[in-house]
This record gives sequence, structure tokens and C-alpha cells, in this order.
Amino acid sequence: MNFITALGSQDFLQNALFAGLLASLAAGLVGPYVVVRRIGYLAGGIAHTVLAGMGIAYFMGASPLVGAFISAILAALLIGYISLKGFDQEDTVIGALWAIGMATGILFISQTPGYKVDLMSYLFGNLLLVPADAIGTLAWMVGGLALVLLLVHRPLTAVIFDEEFARLRGVPVKTLYLLLLVMVAITVVLLLQAVGLIMVLALLSLPAALAGHHARSLGMMIVIASLAAMAFTTGGLALSWQFDLPAGATIVLVAGVAYLLSLIWRSARGGLRR
Repeated sequence: MNFITALGSQDFLQNALFAGLLASLAAGLVGPYVVVRRIGYLAGGIAHTVLAGMGIAYFMGASPLVGAFISAILAALLIGYISLKGFDQEDTVIGALWAIGMATGILFISQTPGYKVDLMSYLFGNLLLVPADAIGTLAWMVGGLALVLLLVHRPLTAVIFDEEFARLRGVPVKTLYLLLLVMVAITVVLLLQAVGLIMVLALLSLPAALAGHHARSLGMMIVIASLAAMAFTTGGLALSWQFDLPAGATIVLVAGVAYLLSLIWRSARGGLRR
């Protein structure tokens, strides 16, 4: 009740909720493709190279989010190229890019005069710091993401379920695969304010994995994942407000507990049926 009362009177809390819901919707839209295609490690590589762009942008006096967006897109294309070319020890190469991106970001941040601690909110998330003018930008980005997915859903579904069949049918497999990674990169940037860079992968994958326990189609999986992600964000924000906890970590913890409970329920239901 304290959270609901505060929500009606505190503008910054309303901004936090709106931003969290938009970020959650983005995770629900893209997360199922990531889970079904099993490219979580690629998404993790993209997410952690973002710090390099943020550090460089901050060092140059630009917005860290602009640097995050540019570096995320470049990392998505580079990692996609590595994946498509089938380099030996692909996971090692992506792990190296992951580490290099993190190290580069930390070095540039450390060399920035007048370093501010609030940059750490991008690492661990702080919904309460989302400015009001960012809500419109987030809404446009999520709307664009939804529109693109609506246009390519059918061929993209064919690619993630049976890549060889899609290629034989004339579907541009490589282009759609790179487009998926670019959409993952955009989603990572959208999730930065909600849960921070460190826990982006959790919100991107946990609602989608939970939805996979209960959905029989990719479309239904997207719907369930979107609703679940928004519920986790709202519940986590309420708990963090009530008990004075970090919002990002609380949201991820709520999502993790819900996923484990869903997994237990699924196992128990399967046992009862047998």
C-alpha cells in the first residue's frame, strides 16, 4: 500500500514504473527468440561489450547511452559475423570480446576527469533515476522494435527453428540472424536503466524461459514472457520501495524465484501425469 500511495504522488516513481514496463516489454518481445535459438551466450557477449562504448563516450563528454547504443550495434554485427563464419573455438573468441569490452570501458572510465559515481547505475541499474524526457524515447524504440518483429516474425521463426529448411526455401537466413542480434543489442540498451548491464541477461532470458514452460507456440511465448517481465518489474520495484532495496537486483531476484517455482511446478506436473 505504501508503494501504491507513493506511486500516486511521486513523479519520479511513475517515471521509474513506466520505464521499467517499457524495458520489460522489449525483453518479452526479444527474449523468446534468444531462448529458442539458444544464443544466450551471444547476447551476453553483446551486453558486456557495451561498457566499452559507454566508457569511451563518457571520456569524450558524450552521453553514455549513445556510446552504449553504438557499441551494442557494432558488437552485435561483429559477434554475428564470427558466429556465421564458424570460427574455431567460437565461444573463446566471444569470451575474449566480452572481457576486452569490459576492460576497455573500465580503463576509459578510470581516466575520465571528474569521474562520477552515478555512472555505476548503468552497471547495476537504478530505475528511480530515469528522467521524464526519456520515457518518450523508450516508447518510440520499443514501438519500432515491435513493428520490426511483426514484419519479420514468420521468416525469423523459420530461421530459429530450422535454419537449413529456411535456407532451402529462399529465406535470407544470414540477414535475419544479424537482424535478430541487432534487436538483442537494442534491447540490451533499453534494459540498462531497469536492471543494469550486469543483470541484463537475466531479464532477457528468465521471463522467456518461464514462458517456455507454459506456451505451445512462439507467439504465445512472446505474450506470456512480456506479461511476466512486466509483472516482475512492477513487483520488484514495489518490494525495493517497501524495503529500501536496490531496484534492479530485486527485479532480477523476483524473476529468478518465479522461474524456479515454474520449473518445479512443471517437473511436479510431469511426474503426476506419468
